[in-house]
Amino acid sequence: MRERAVGGIDHRHGLVAAGVGAGLGMLGAGALGIGRHYATVLLDPARVVAYPERVLHADPAGVTLATSRLVRQPGVWGLRWDQGLAVMGPILREDRRGVHRALLEGPVPPEGPAVIDAGPFDPDPGARGLPFTEVDLPTPLGPAPAWHVPGDRDTWVIAVHGRGGRRREALRVLPALHRLGLPVLVISYRNDDEAPASPDGHFHLGDSEWEDMEAAVRWAQEHGARRIVVAAWSMGAAITGAFLDRSAAAGLVVAQVWDAPLVDWRATLRRQARNRLLPPQLVPIATVSARRRIGIDFDDFDLRRHPPAHRPPTLIVHSTPDTAVPIGPTRALAAAGSELGWPIRLVEVAGVEHTASWNADPEYYEHLVTTFLEDTVPR
Repeated sequence: MRERAVGGIDHRHGLVAAGVGAGLGMLGAGALGIGRHYATVLLDPARVVAYPERVLHADPAGVTLATSRLVRQPGVWGLRWDQGLAVMGPILREDRRGVHRALLEGPVPPEGPAVIDAGPFDPDPGARGLPFTEVDLPTPLGPAPAWHVPGDRDTWVIAVHGRGGRRREALRVLPALHRLGLPVLVISYRNDDEAPASPDGHFHLGDSEWEDMEAAVRWAQEHGARRIVVAAWSMGAAITGAFLDRSAAAGLVVAQVWDAPLVDWRATLRRQARNRLLPPQLVPIATVSARRRIGIDFDDFDLRRHPPAHRPPTLIVHSTPDTAVPIGPTRALAAAGSELGWPIRLVEVAGVEHTASWNADPEYYEHLVTTFLEDTVPR
């Protein structure tokens, strides 16, 4: 918004200066307010469910959706509506009537609002045909639920979902991990639906959530784990980075698989400001506001400039069109891996959005993960 002085410029320079100063002050106050609101949204754990897509027709063989960028993504996806979830397969055809996709599993969706979901499976590992036990992990804030999928090895996987996500984020890759004989602990952490709330009611963006991950690692140790593999999505990588830097148990981690990892909070906030049509100049206001509320030092979450103390071999899979967590910082971190003493392999996936590399090609993704772990993790 541009402020313009009423009446133009005249010889009353003091009044003109006062008017300009007042206009800038109003603009500055507005920017401060927007920046602080951006921080509020960032730290708010409330989940908003929206159904931006539209089912035009469906039958047991397939579903037709109104054309959109997300509907046209390749691969295997969930289609969620307010009363159900189905699994969609590849695009069969696209024409003026919409995008026609195969329907692989689940009920036939009704016509009407729906959302494309990268997590096509509900509600727990049983949906993937896997045995599991629901356990409570003793976190610093109280019991937090986790799924324990058994295996016969003493290397365990700790699976850590992203900001605003849920444990079912891990359901896609669980069968591949189970085939390797690795026990898996799919954790929740503070502010998740069934986990304890943080005392201030805010996300801490990894700055305190890592303590809940540490509790999971300790629980796994007590139940036979000698080594740990981390599987993390999005902010789960920021949580893991803090764990690797701060926890006395960090040395147990022998390998990691990071999907669309958040490795630089400031860069991610700049990207998301653009998504909201906000100027990037508001990001410093938002970060200062967030720091005052939760005490976070954002420098600690730029992993290229401030890598964690423990840096195990890491496979990163990141989609190039990701508009939630940009791939640029991931590329920079991977390029600096040798200099940092951090073995990193980056695989880029085209054509899909945030944390959807599995969806693009499940067989290829699972081959990447299993080959990496077979090569990296001792038997």
